[in-house]
Amino acid sequence: MRAVIQRVRRAAVVVDGETVGEITAPGLFVLVGVGHDDGPAEVEFIARKVADLRLLEGEQSVTDAGAPVLVVSQFTLLADTRKGRRPSWNAAAPGDVAEPVVAQVVLALQARGLEVATGRFGAHMEIESIADGPVTIVVDSSAP
Repeated sequence: MRAVIQRVRRAAVVVDGETVGEITAPGLFVLVGVGHDDGPAEVEFIARKVADLRLLEGEQSVTDAGAPVLVVSQFTLLADTRKGRRPSWNAAAPGDVAEPVVAQVVLALQARGLEVATGRFGAHMEIESIADGPVTIVVDSSAP
């Protein structure tokens, strides 16, 4: 599982003109890509990193600050671009596998007491975010 975590002042996801997920205070915008073999251990790893990394002002985590998180599923994070000009998506889990795993990440964050907004799985989403810093971190559960 791979996540791109960005510190933001605010962020929103719009689908067909409707805002489906939004954070209006400083927090984290998190894109999550799920691989074929990702399960509970990877969910816990990503949720712990999102909750505990000290990325906010004053070196606080979202847990410390009580800050919100916006989570959006993003299969393209697992693109393989080593050959040719067309990315391969073979490493990404299919939607019926990935959707419940992303939902488990959201539940794990909520279980830590965090306010979590989400995008809409499988929808064409317009994402608006105001980066703060910028601070952008890539977290990969399979990295050493």
